[in-house]
Amino acid sequence: MATETREGTRGSRELTVSIDAMGGDAGPGVVVDALARAVLRHPGVKYIVHGDETELKALFTQKRAKLLEFVTIRHAPERVRMEEKPSLALRRGRNTSMWRALDSVKNKDAEVAVSAGNTGALMAMSMFQLGTIEGISRPAIAALWPTKRGQSVVLDCGANVSVDAEQLVDFAVMGQAFARAILGIERPSVGILNVGTEDMKGHDAVKGAAHILRGSKDLPIEYAGFVEGDDIAEGTVDVVVTDGFTGNVALKTAEGTAKLVTHFLRGALTNSLTGRLGALIASGALKALRRKLDPRAANGGIFLGLDGVVVKSHGGTDELGFASALDMAIDMARSGVIARIVADRQGVQSTVPEAAAS
Repeated sequence: MATETREGTRGSRELTVSIDAMGGDAGPGVVVDALARAVLRHPGVKYIVHGDETELKALFTQKRAKLLEFVTIRHAPERVRMEEKPSLALRRGRNTSMWRALDSVKNKDAEVAVSAGNTGALMAMSMFQLGTIEGISRPAIAALWPTKRGQSVVLDCGANVSVDAEQLVDFAVMGQAFARAILGIERPSVGILNVGTEDMKGHDAVKGAAHILRGSKDLPIEYAGFVEGDDIAEGTVDVVVTDGFTGNVALKTAEGTAKLVTHFLRGALTNSLTGRLGALIASGALKALRRKLDPRAANGGIFLGLDGVVVKSHGGTDELGFASALDMAIDMARSGVIARIVADRQGVQSTVPEAAAS
């Protein structure tokens, strides 16, 4: 695929977001409510909403008629089921709302696609329709992770169960480009997730990736070596690189831990008069803590490595979470991250074959 990417094709027209309205557990009602928030946050952005035209028109008319000034509805008679195998979804995909949402990006009607649907199907369709950036063999799902220092980028969070050294290097390139574009970090620090920080620990893939990154002098990063699981929340590095199996387990564990802490805290503050009084006094601080622990605030996994921008919302999210995914999509569309990845990948291209052979 040519190195020319889709980011430079928009010209002067307004930014447009393409949405799969039928994906996710809750259906299009969540999407419509989330759009009401997005329109207020991002004046001037337009939206193409794909799904059952009759159902969508009824929802907008009954609940959010004023949004139709910013929204174009495009009929898609079918939807991808959450339990559907990616191969089956890909074969029958052309009439689904997910396929049509990606098609709008492919045809340059929109700059970014958002879906809360089946992750495997979305990745398969995205790769088929948009292709990958030249030099990137496999896309990865990147997530913003709250830390003690602010936010870090973690990838892969579920796209690739097993990877080799070169693919981990690709993830490092994509993750640091994302951190520069979205978090504004000029020279991000990058670490590879491992079972220890010592050089002799880990399997061949992480050791090989570490060797390549240490030898790549042209990348605008600070390679920090291996990091461990507790370093993610500490914010030890700006970008944490791992395979999709480990990253997804870590992400779900963190989400579950946040819910558990919230549950324990709620119980402690409501089980006694003293607790309720303390909660009243500390209400401001507790609200701030609840916002930090709320996974909806950082909802949205970004498919990095595609020749187009695709954001995956959590399937079970509500309107607040889907609105956060739309925020991320709009930021990504404006960031120029694809061009950064293309340029930065050249910094390791000549080093990879020699280092991989070592």
